[in-house]
Amino acid sequence: MKSPAPFNALSSMAITLLLLGAAGCGRDQVKVYEVDTNDTATVAMPPSSAMPSAMPPGLAVPDNSLQPKLQYTLPEGWKEKTPTQMRVASFEAVEAGKTADVSVIPLGGMAGGDVANVNRWRGQVGQAALAEADVLKLAEKVELAGQPADLYDVNGTSPGSGDPERILAVIFHRNETAWFFKVTGDSALVEKQKPAFVAFLKSVQFVEGAAPSAAGMDMSQLPASHPPIGGMGDMSGMGGLPGASAPAGPTPTWTVPAGWEPGPLAQFLVAKFLIAGAGDAKAEVNVSQLSGDGGGLLANVNRWRKQLGAAPMAEADLAGLATVTAAGVPAKVVEFSGTNPRTGKPAQLVGVVLPLDGQTWFYKLMGDAEVVAQQKAALLSFVQSAKYPDVH
Repeated sequence: MKSPAPFNALSSMAITLLLLGAAGCGRDQVKVYEVDTNDTATVAMPPSSAMPSAMPPGLAVPDNSLQPKLQYTLPEGWKEKTPTQMRVASFEAVEAGKTADVSVIPLGGMAGGDVANVNRWRGQVGQAALAEADVLKLAEKVELAGQPADLYDVNGTSPGSGDPERILAVIFHRNETAWFFKVTGDSALVEKQKPAFVAFLKSVQFVEGAAPSAAGMDMSQLPASHPPIGGMGDMSGMGGLPGASAPAGPTPTWTVPAGWEPGPLAQFLVAKFLIAGAGDAKAEVNVSQLSGDGGGLLANVNRWRKQLGAAPMAEADLAGLATVTAAGVPAKVVEFSGTNPRTGKPAQLVGVVLPLDGQTWFYKLMGDAEVVAQQKAALLSFVQSAKYPDVH
C-alpha cells in the first residue's frame, strides 16, 4: 500500500470516520505501507455505508505528512487494494461471490463524536439510533496497538438490496486524531472475518517519523446521515456540511517551564513537550486547537478518561470541575488518575480546556503519576502565560 497525499490546512479540521473490511487471500506477513501521493481518483456517489475517496474539485488534498506509518500483520485471506485518497489501508475478503470491505482512515478531532458515528452506522443497516448510555453498552473490548479500544458490531439489512449487512468498526483516538478501522459487507462473511479483524487490530503499530496518512475526503459525497463535524473549513455548498471555521493563525507565545523539551509534532498538535522524571518515569504535554467547542467538553473529557481506563463522566459531573483564568477567560481543569495501558503502572492526567474567540484550546499533561503531580503547577502557569496573537 502506498501513502496518500499529505493533509493541508483541512487536515486540522475535525473530520472523522473510517471503514475496515476483511478479505482476500495470501500469507500472513508484516508490512509497512504508505499511500501514493499521486492518488487522485474520485468516485461516484457511494452507497450509504461507503466512504468517499477524493477531495472536491478545486480543493487541495489535505497534508497528512506528520501522521505515523502503520505496521501490521496481514491476516490470511485478506487481499490488498489500492487505497483511495481517503484511506491509508484498504483490503477486501471475497468468498462465494460475497465481499467484505476493510478500510483504515485517520482524521482529526472528534469527527462528530463516537456515539453519533455508531448511530450513523446503525442507520446504514436499518437499525434505530440509541441513547449514549445504550451505545456504550454495545462496545466490545479489544486491543489496538497495545491499548484498549471499543469495537462496535452492527448487524442489519442493506437498504439498497435488502440483503443482510454487517459493520464492524473501531474508533481509536490517538494524538488528537481519530483513526477509523472498519469492516463492512455481507453479514455472514463479515461475522466470519471478525476474528481476523480483531487479530489485525492487535497487530497494528504506529511508527512515528513518516506519514502514511489519510488523504482527502470528498466532502460532497459524505452520507447525509453523517454527524456534524466541527473544526472544518467552511464547507457550505459542498454537500451540506455545517460550516465551521478551520483552525488558523500563528502559534501562541508562552513561557515554557524548565525541563520541558520540545517533542515531535503529530497531526493536529500545535505543540508537544517531553518531561523526564526520576529513573524511567516520564510525562508529556500536548497542545491542540479546534474550531467551535472541538466536539464538546464532555466528549473530550471522556476521551481523555478512556485513555487511562477511567470510567466516563456524566454531564452533571462537569459542574464540579475546577477553573483557572487564562487569556482573561475561565478554563476548565480536568484531573484524574488511572493506569498506563502499556506498562500497567499508575498514570495521571491533568488537562485544561480553554474556549477562546470561537475556538477551543486543549492542554493535556499525561504520564507517570509522580511526574504529572510534580508538573501540575507548571502546566497551569504555562497555560496562563500563553498570549494569543488575535486576542486582545
